[in-house]
Amino acid sequence: MKVQTLSSGSSGNCTFIDSGSSKILVDAGVSPTKLASELESIGVRLDEIDAVVVSHEHADHAKAITAIPVPVYVSEATMHLWKGRVDSLRGFCSGSGFAVGDIEVETFPVPHDAIDPVGFVIRSRGRKVGIVTDAGSVTGVVSDSLCGCDMLIVESNHDEARLLSGRYPWELKQRIGGTLGHLSNRQCSNLLAEVAHVGLRFVILAHLSESNNMPELALTAANWAVEGFETSLHVAPRRTRGEEFIL
Repeated sequence: MKVQTLSSGSSGNCTFIDSGSSKILVDAGVSPTKLASELESIGVRLDEIDAVVVSHEHADHAKAITAIPVPVYVSEATMHLWKGRVDSLRGFCSGSGFAVGDIEVETFPVPHDAIDPVGFVIRSRGRKVGIVTDAGSVTGVVSDSLCGCDMLIVESNHDEARLLSGRYPWELKQRIGGTLGHLSNRQCSNLLAEVAHVGLRFVILAHLSESNNMPELALTAANWAVEGFETSLHVAPRRTRGEEFIL
């Protein structure tokens, strides 16, 4: 299974997954033009994508879905937002699973200020990838769902001190740092410490804030959580594709 982030952050989120016979995108929060361009840069045409699975309705995760000719899976609680605007709209219930070719997609609820936000566990050919890119806190369901993964793509949005001392209005700081906002470096590291195991090969730290974080801060915070394991830590670039990982 190949996994590659195409964009990560408030400017847009999108991850490409290729099982060898099926191809999906997790979120499509960039413009259709940028999406097609990023896919072309890795040798993939947009019409080769078998489905897009959407974590929640915020534009930085769903921007392109009304303009691309691809089946789109969204939570049934959010389907009304796109009915009549997305031709191949398909619903799922949070906590349920479905298949796209030989890729199994499991969903689980996450705490975020959206209608019905979910994280994903992607399985194919005996490999398991966990994805949580927007969550304000870590619940037992989140940590349990991410156990046993070969790879994790996990939000490490902000450094708490930088957020508090930064230029954002107080209301926005409260939203970001709240239980329905975004995971901090500390929260991400605590989550990794819960789920780290000998089979965890790769961790990609995702959705880093441009104003309230730095890659080196996120990496330093996460490193202690996987110390003692042969886990490779990486940061997803904000506006360009990241490294390709093969599981």
